[in-house]
Amino acid sequence: MNSSLCDLAARSCKPCEGGVPPLGSEEIDRLLKDLNGWMRIGNELAKTYAFTDYYETMAFVNATAWVSHRENHHPDLEVGYRQCVVRYSTHAIGGLSDNDFICAAKIDALLASGNA
Repeated sequence: MNSSLCDLAARSCKPCEGGVPPLGSEEIDRLLKDLNGWMRIGNELAKTYAFTDYYETMAFVNATAWVSHRENHHPDLEVGYRQCVVRYSTHAIGGLSDNDFICAAKIDALLASGNA
């Protein structure tokens, strides 16, 4: 895991009730470099994870739910038999915030540790 990913994964989300602007394109591009396989799609940060079977997919979904609950920042999940698409966005500001990148890094770190 690269040190920038570790830095993001070590941070905690801050409550966002709106009233702050979403991240600009330059900041988004800089943060995306720290994540592997994540893409910006409109106002969302998205990644597709592939698994060997439904059981692994559901274990990942449950681990993602646990991490998201702890951070109080919840993704949209699209679950299939052997894959899960994770999409983060900060709805209160209509775009991306640091919280989206922090949670993305935490999900990647969870998989890298083998704890999903």
